[in-house]
Amino acid sequence: MTDAELAAHLAGIAGKILLEVRASAMFEGKALGNAGDETANQFLCHALRSQRPGDGLLSEEEKDNPARLDRERVWIVDPVDGTREYGEERTDWAVHVGLAIGGEAQIGAVALPGLGLVLRTDRPNEVPTAPETLRMVVSRTRPAKEAVAVAEAIGAELVPMGSAGAKAMAVVRGEADIYLHSGGQYEWDSCAPVAVAKAHGLHCSRIDGSPLVYNRADTYMPDLLICRADHSDMVLERIAQLSA
Repeated sequence: MTDAELAAHLAGIAGKILLEVRASAMFEGKALGNAGDETANQFLCHALRSQRPGDGLLSEEEKDNPARLDRERVWIVDPVDGTREYGEERTDWAVHVGLAIGGEAQIGAVALPGLGLVLRTDRPNEVPTAPETLRMVVSRTRPAKEAVAVAEAIGAELVPMGSAGAKAMAVVRGEADIYLHSGGQYEWDSCAPVAVAKAHGLHCSRIDGSPLVYNRADTYMPDLLICRADHSDMVLERIAQLSA
């Protein structure tokens, strides 16, 4: 099984496990989110250590092992991206299984279990044509001020949405055109989504245009831009103007 096949297989199974945990009616709200996180994390980490014992591993739900810093290949996973949305029985949450090689998000899969979808790096689809009025996905609870300002500057429509993975995949699926986030995330929030987005020909970078680098000692990632390649120069220019 290739790395991409493994990522898609594990993300899909973890998504099904999470749906079963939610359907069990044994948990609700925050308790449901905790149960889902713990169950999916145990499955993903056990499977990755079994299938790729020589690789490093970074998961949101496990204590970080600094040994990963010496590995060229590191799996970066988020068992439930969008715990709040998962607990509220929404569909805008995701499972991330990404592989960073040499610090670059290269391979991975993002499952959207609520929609029955797994988007993957080895099976890219054509991204639909953008509409005349661009659409920018933002947090449904706390939209980043930079994103709102850029949207106003370019005349884009704001599309509130839950998890980071759901927002990134909305651009991949053609439901949105720009995902600009400046409120801070961690490596597991974007590794798999960025790998999938790049495989679909999208632009992925920091909001100053610099590369996104993974498997660092400090896993905090301040900002992110995912958009269609033909919109990247315009968006980066607007960001720079608003930051000046």
